[in-house]
Amino acid sequence: MPELPDITVYMEALETRIAGHVLERIEIAGPFLLRTIDPPVTAVAGQRVARLGRIGKRIAIGFENDVWLVLHLMIAGRLHWHASFKKPNGRRILAAFVFDSGCLTLTEAGSRKRASLHVVQGKAELARLDPGGIDVMTAPLQEFARALTQANHTLKRALTDPRLISGIGNAYSDEILHRARLSPVTLTMRLTAEEIERLHRAVRATLEEWTARLRAEAGREFPEHVTAFRAEMAVHGRYGEPCPACGAKIQRIRYASNETNYCPGCQTGGRLLADRGLSRLLRQDWPRTSEELEEMRAAPR
Repeated sequence: MPELPDITVYMEALETRIAGHVLERIEIAGPFLLRTIDPPVTAVAGQRVARLGRIGKRIAIGFENDVWLVLHLMIAGRLHWHASFKKPNGRRILAAFVFDSGCLTLTEAGSRKRASLHVVQGKAELARLDPGGIDVMTAPLQEFARALTQANHTLKRALTDPRLISGIGNAYSDEILHRARLSPVTLTMRLTAEEIERLHRAVRATLEEWTARLRAEAGREFPEHVTAFRAEMAVHGRYGEPCPACGAKIQRIRYASNETNYCPGCQTGGRLLADRGLSRLLRQDWPRTSEELEEMRAAPR
C-alpha cells in the first residue's frame, strides 16, 4: 500500500502536471471504484484544479467549484501519467482522468478491487474522510506521545492505526521500529519517555529519508515504481536475510495476509517473537532465540 513517502511523491508529480489545469472528462470502468453518488462525478468535468491535499493515505484533488476527488489506492492501486488518453478496460485500468495537460489513470493489480474514489462537496464533507490521525511530520513530541499512548496497543498496531497516526502502513512501520530499536509487540503504555522520544525521531528520520529517496528516483518523471518492497530497506520484506546493522537474520510474525519483519539482534534482545501459526503448532517446542530456530531447521529429520 502506498504510504506517506509514496503519496508525497505522487502529489508532487501531480502538482506539476494538473494544478491549474482543466479536467475535461472522467471515464470509469471499474464497477466498484466510485463509492459516492452525490455530487455526481460529472460535477468536476470542465473544472480547473485549485489545490491538492493528503488525507492519511488518500490523495485529494480540489476544484474551483469546491468539489473534491479523493483517491484511496489501498494495497494494489497505482497512478500513471500519459501524454494522451488511455482508455480504461475495467480489468487493470479502472479509471482515466483526462486533463488539458495529459491523462491520469488509476490501475489496480489482482482480482480484489479495493481502491476507491469519493466525490465530495466542500471542506466539511472532505473532513469526514479523515480518520483523525496526527501528522507525524509536523506534530511535536508531546502530541506524538499523547496519540501513541491514548490506548494500550502494540507499537506495530499504534503506528499503523490511521485514527492515531496519519500515513504509516506495514512497510514503513517495520523500518521505523528497526531504526528506533524497539520491538513491534511492545505495548505503548510501557514505553519510557526516552523510548517515545527515540521513536519520534525514528519516525521523522525514516519518512524523510524515504521521501527523499523516492523523489530522487522519480526525478522529473512520474513515479512508476511504487512498491512496498525495496532492496534498500533494513527489515521489511527481508525475512531470512542478514540485518544491515548487526548481521542477525531478519525474522517475521505472520498474520492474515500481512506480516511484520524485525531484527532480533537490534529490537528484541535476541528473543524470537511468537509467530501466531507456527508457535501454536510447536507450542512448548517454540524456539526462544533465532539461534535455536536455525538449529531446529538444521536438525536431521
